Amino acid sequence: EPNAPEQKPEGFRLVARASTEGKPTVWVLGKDARGTLYGVGQLLRVLNWSKGSATVQAGLDIASAPAQAIRGHQLGYRHTANSYDGWNEFQYEQYIRELALFGVNAIENIPFQDERKSPHMPVPRDEMNSRMSEICERYGMDYWVWVPADFDLKDAVRRAEMLRKHETLFKACVRIDALFFPGGDPGNNPAGLVTKYLEDLSVLLAKHHPDAKVWLSMQGFEKPDVGEVYKWIDSTLPDWFGGIVAGPSSPPIPETRDRLNKRYGLRHYPDITHTVRCQYPVPWWDQAFNLTLGREPVNPRPVYYKLIQDKLGPYTDGFITYSDGIHDDVNKVIWTRTGWNPDENPRASLVEYCRLFFGPTVAEQAADGILALEKNWEGPLAANGSVDGTLALWQSLERKAPQLRTNWRWQLCLLRAHYDAYTRHRLIFELQLEHDANIVLTRAVSLGSTGVMKDALALVNRPMPSGEHRGWRARIGKLCDELFTSIQFQTSVPKFQASGAERGAVLDFVDYPLNNRWWLEDEFKRIATLPTEADRLRRLEQIRTWEHPGPGSFYDEVGNIARSPHVVRGEGVNTDSLMERNPNPGFWWWDEGKSRRRLSWQTSMDWPLAVVYDRIDTSASYLVRMTGYGDVKLRINGQIVAPSLYGREIGEFKEFPVPVELVRSGKLTLTFDALNEGHLNWRQQSRVSEVWLLRR
Repeated sequence: EPNAPEQKPEGFRLVARASTEGKPTVWVLGKDARGTLYGVGQLLRVLNWSKGSATVQAGLDIASAPAQAIRGHQLGYRHTANSYDGWNEFQYEQYIRELALFGVNAIENIPFQDERKSPHMPVPRDEMNSRMSEICERYGMDYWVWVPADFDLKDAVRRAEMLRKHETLFKACVRIDALFFPGGDPGNNPAGLVTKYLEDLSVLLAKHHPDAKVWLSMQGFEKPDVGEVYKWIDSTLPDWFGGIVAGPSSPPIPETRDRLNKRYGLRHYPDITHTVRCQYPVPWWDQAFNLTLGREPVNPRPVYYKLIQDKLGPYTDGFITYSDGIHDDVNKVIWTRTGWNPDENPRASLVEYCRLFFGPTVAEQAADGILALEKNWEGPLAANGSVDGTLALWQSLERKAPQLRTNWRWQLCLLRAHYDAYTRHRLIFELQLEHDANIVLTRAVSLGSTGVMKDALALVNRPMPSGEHRGWRARIGKLCDELFTSIQFQTSVPKFQASGAERGAVLDFVDYPLNNRWWLEDEFKRIATLPTEADRLRRLEQIRTWEHPGPGSFYDEVGNIARSPHVVRGEGVNTDSLMERNPNPGFWWWDEGKSRRRLSWQTSMDWPLAVVYDRIDTSASYLVRMTGYGDVKLRINGQIVAPSLYGREIGEFKEFPVPVELVRSGKLTLTFDALNEGHLNWRQQSRVSEVWLLRR
């Protein structure tokens, strides 16, 4: 049939039939070479295999073709990556082949950016650039290159040097299908200079790869630059131009599709590799995970990324994801399968993933175990008892399939399961220590400031008792060792020479304090220098009552899901998957992730939808206090209120007396007016961290 899936580009039909002699025959029929490859991938994903045996379901008949034309992943061979820079060409080939089995048709490399020399690279970078092209050519896959201009395009010398460097790459590669130029992140050049540079690049590219296209993202572009890009496209209609790429900080995808000339493509560039300070952060992540797992942990998020694809996929011609390592391996498969068939259930994709890589005996349970890892990150960690259940499931699977001990995908799941459970129990233990230390501070008046500070510090610095939790900690270290051996996953800067603390170095943060002991150590030293005992006692009382300000008063750490009972959160990601209408907390990265500041100052929002207090005492007098950074325009019950104290730096207090007439209503709703700070870098923009309603 002409409209059958196997008659469409990259489509296939997979059929299993029993012959008259009783011997089954399996047919893989592809519309083209890629279609045949994807048909083989489908066969391997449904195959029930074991040692000496391979079977398929009787009457198997699957016909399929991809929904999206571009389905790829960025596998940049550079020092920034937390694992790719340790691979040789055979590891790259195996990984690319395995991705192809799920329907991938494009691989994107990073040939130039990040010139630091990696201690792990087995072959020179320019050599791997061309070898990756050869691998893609062997498998009939598109080869893209990501080539930013992280220099001033007005610099004629540097510009000419980079053009020469590009042409050298073009000559060395047997195949280049597309060049992706990010307008920003990195790069900070105006649109007019960018388009002229791309015109010059296109001439050089066409000399060696006549059918290759140049793609542009408008990441970080202001409105005038965005308008100039569209004006350039509409007036010149370049035939060498492939289309627009929508990445982090780009104009919205629906708006881009609406404005872009229909002859050009629109490609999504989703960040599937990061958890925080990124395009698609984990919604309302518990701070304990941010402090320990950080930005590039093992991060399967199948359900959430399916929501993103459902929301944005219909506007695009496909995607090539941003990845900096194998920690997001599950996410690559979810994006690939959803790009192939938007109706495919994430669990079905995971079952096929686990059947292929772990075997049919554990496929169903392992798929549920991966879904459980995503669930571990929902809600307050200390109250999430299912985290221990997730670990128990993976421990039972480990006993069931000891042969998978050296399988790096298996090791990734075990690492996360142990890490989550260890972090949860350490959080519970360390929060209790701080609670007990605050009780010690109640005796400051009778025992004196010096003695209670010493006793409180001794309490908060107690190590976890020996037992199974300490065994989990040892297992985490061992799994990190094994992952470096099996797939060069660099989970530590000093031990495995990771490129940076944010780059998957989870081993370096596994014991980061989950209470305020570091801040208390520094604060107690400062208190000891105060001139009088009365001053010291006053400050110790403020610390003791910081999160528990007394009857009739309330405290919220607005960005901490476990300590923000009065913060309005609004819609969930099921209806606001991009978190456009409902804000998500931000987590700050100071001192290479080892900040000694109070933990509550390392979370913030700009701004909460509201902070609501019901049934307050209508006869009392109240004060709103807050910490954060920069400015704030506070409304209480819709009325702008004036501050009596206005600290602007991190940790300083702002205070707003509540007008008496507002208190009489019995309910206070705090809201925050937007500030005109678009001219500031996001790091310098105002935000709020903590809010108190204090009964005076």
